[in-house]
Amino acid sequence: MRFGTPRTKPRGSSAGFTLAEVLAALVFMAIVIPAAIEAMHLASRAGSIAARKSEAAVVAQRVLGENLVTTNWSQSVQGGTISQGQRQFRYSLQNEAWTPDTQNIMRQLTVTVYFTAQNHESSISMSTLVDSSQQQ
Repeated sequence: MRFGTPRTKPRGSSAGFTLAEVLAALVFMAIVIPAAIEAMHLASRAGSIAARKSEAAVVAQRVLGENLVTTNWSQSVQGGTISQGQRQFRYSLQNEAWTPDTQNIMRQLTVTVYFTAQNHESSISMSTLVDSSQQQ
């Protein structure tokens, strides 16, 4: 063991990356970056659709509730637009006989709310049963 003498590097050697290592890193980045960007795009779209679907569910509940209270559901098909926050939602309300009911007393009300998220139109549907014998 020697003390005080620094180690010297042999001439011609340098600490760095070889051309093959740099090219391998570039190829790896060329594969990973587009995949990561696409994953971020899909996550953003899923979040946007989930937020719109939540707002559309609130609209569907509101339309069903208002039509049950006002007994406007007796018409076979209704539709229109309704605001929720700063967005407009298009909806349609359908009144049809409930299939398992052989006496035709129970009616099925189904509201379908249409919404657009990132230039893609989607919809949700919500249904409830109504006793038509109680209508005035």
